[in-house]
Amino acid sequence: MNQEEIKSCLEEATDHLNNELLPFWTNRLKDEKYGGFITHFDRDGKDTGEDEKSLIAQTRSIYTLSSAHRAGYGDGKLAELAKHGVDFLIDKLWDKSHGGFYWMTDRKGNVKIDRKIIYGHSFAIYSLSEYTLATGDKRGRNYAEAVFDLLQKYCVDTMYGGYREMFMSDWTLCGPGSQGGDRKTLDVHMHLMEAFTTLYECTSMEVHRRKLLEIMDILLKRIIHPEYKTGIPQFFGDWSVAPQIKFDIIWGWDRFSEEGRKGNATDNTCYGHNAEFAWLLLHAFEILKIDYENYRDDLKTIFDHTVDNGLDREYGGVYVEGPHSGGVYDKEKEFWQQAEVLIGMLDACLIIGGEKYWEAYKNVHRFVFDKVINKQVGEWYPLLTRKGEPIWTHMGHSWKINYHTLRAMIQTIGRLKQLLNKSQVI
Repeated sequence: MNQEEIKSCLEEATDHLNNELLPFWTNRLKDEKYGGFITHFDRDGKDTGEDEKSLIAQTRSIYTLSSAHRAGYGDGKLAELAKHGVDFLIDKLWDKSHGGFYWMTDRKGNVKIDRKIIYGHSFAIYSLSEYTLATGDKRGRNYAEAVFDLLQKYCVDTMYGGYREMFMSDWTLCGPGSQGGDRKTLDVHMHLMEAFTTLYECTSMEVHRRKLLEIMDILLKRIIHPEYKTGIPQFFGDWSVAPQIKFDIIWGWDRFSEEGRKGNATDNTCYGHNAEFAWLLLHAFEILKIDYENYRDDLKTIFDHTVDNGLDREYGGVYVEGPHSGGVYDKEKEFWQQAEVLIGMLDACLIIGGEKYWEAYKNVHRFVFDKVINKQVGEWYPLLTRKGEPIWTHMGHSWKINYHTLRAMIQTIGRLKQLLNKSQVI
């Protein structure tokens, strides 16, 4: 790999992080009046006034600020801002009667949706563990452990393995279908893996190590396609593949049909999730101090599938999704998938090597910096056409927040530095 190319990408990413992304969020996030974070911003970065604070947006922001502080950014200000978010999370979103976090409050902290959604709790564990690692504040670890224990008590499927995902306020399982009580998902189990990884890094407790290894095994043996190593989105409780449907309480702005299900509901994989799973798996191996060599072939299969099928060589960037055997269903471009593929391709460069992955990284890097970033304010557009024209233009929302963009820049900067050192040695 050309050292000058690596240096150029590194400089561009560093400038974007320090002078655009971090200032965008640190200048807007803090809700001085009611506590916690304001997370809804329009194309111009102005507060939309939306009266909601979601568990997802609050915890992801805590993670982002904590991880950036831990990586050496912000001169201590990010840790202070993260504490402000943790104070609100514990005071307003924690259910003092049944335990766990409510799904959503209004800006003042009054509960709007009291259900216990495990997708949100995965980010509570992730963010609070990262917060303690970054700041030393033991409240993060204490609440992360409390959530972990609640998941083991109420959510573990002792018959088939894995976790149930949708619960009422008192931890009664929700109904089937769109209520989500009969479904298990790649999304939740993958994010529980990243959460348990950081929890174990924080506590070094054997029970957290065991549960991390268990969920990694479930992902590798149940959720990943046996031949193509691509992620299967939804399952029934017994791990039979389920049609991918839209839940009543959605996690994001997924683009389903009016019927609420995917057109190719049982043969559908997401390129961003596949790359994200690969690099999160590698990170888990690192924290567990396990050699990834036995999984090198599986990781290479995932990375190759992403490059061969998900990469747009004409207009740049990563497509949304396609069939497991290869090809594309949805040629639009989502911001978070670009972010995760950036990290994944650099890991592929580091553990496998070869010009193929570096060319893929450069492709996505260029698309992000030329098309995805809203240059007027410095954050990323959430959804674009294949050619890179914005479709959705909000800069912040309950499900479009700083987690993917800032994490991508922090992680890519670290990996680009490793690549640069590696190329200098060679």
